[in-house]
Amino acid sequence: MVKERVEAAVAAVPDPELQVLSIGELGMLREVSVDEDGNAVVTLTPTYLGCPALELIKADVAAAARTAGAARVEVVVSMSPPWTTDWLSQAARAKLTEAGIAPPGRASLPLLQPGCPRCAFPDTEELSSFGAAACMALRLCSGCGEPFEHLKAH
Repeated sequence: MVKERVEAAVAAVPDPELQVLSIGELGMLREVSVDEDGNAVVTLTPTYLGCPALELIKADVAAAARTAGAARVEVVVSMSPPWTTDWLSQAARAKLTEAGIAPPGRASLPLLQPGCPRCAFPDTEELSSFGAAACMALRLCSGCGEPFEHLKAH
């Protein structure tokens, strides 16, 4: 019972850089185990190797697990296998689009160029390989002329 509460609470932790998605929706939450004493071990895989928000995510995860009933919490970061955009669900991709962020193509089948999340025009150009976060790129739509962020595929 505690495991299910901890898992649900941790999965709902918002990503600090992509606040429209939780770490569960992003596929960052790898495993939650809770022993008979209520001690939890939460395993995460960050979306980006050098993610500057990782310490904040770990703190938020630990706090959420404790609030859900975990006695003690250990947050483990696992880089193997590395996170991939293939772990994003269709619902997560739709939330990104609704927020004006172009979702990535699947890493196993990448798009050559992301379409505009505002007007769906397919012709866009990269303005900068980095946006507000290291995992984002800044692009410009050739149709509506609006700039937008794009979550890079990896």
